[in-house]
Amino acid sequence: MSAPRPAGCSVFLVEDEVMIRMMVADMLEELGHSVAAEAGEIGEAIRLAQSTEFDLAILDVNVNGKVISPVAELIQARNRPFIFATGYGSSGLPEDYRDRPALQKPFQIETLGRMIDTALKSATV
Repeated sequence: MSAPRPAGCSVFLVEDEVMIRMMVADMLEELGHSVAAEAGEIGEAIRLAQSTEFDLAILDVNVNGKVISPVAELIQARNRPFIFATGYGSSGLPEDYRDRPALQKPFQIETLGRMIDTALKSATV
């Protein structure tokens, strides 16, 4: 018998590629989570990071050629966990955040689920 899954969390999703954003949103819902807000560009992501209630954020590292650091700083200041999504591996993460979890694109739903569970557990410790 497997342990019960934690109740779904609300996720703030930042991804500039619309098709990828839709795919990740579908994965989140399939995993039992909800999308609190979505952003496809940095300005919108900054506004939403300040005003949206969410449990966890998934942040594309490079959003239309701009690094995600200002959004990560806001989320960190709000004491919310976040995961980076990148096609560049951990070396592509902003230097100040190389210790943060990173999903290597493309990723499978199982990997996403494990990463979310780990991020939420470490945030509540």
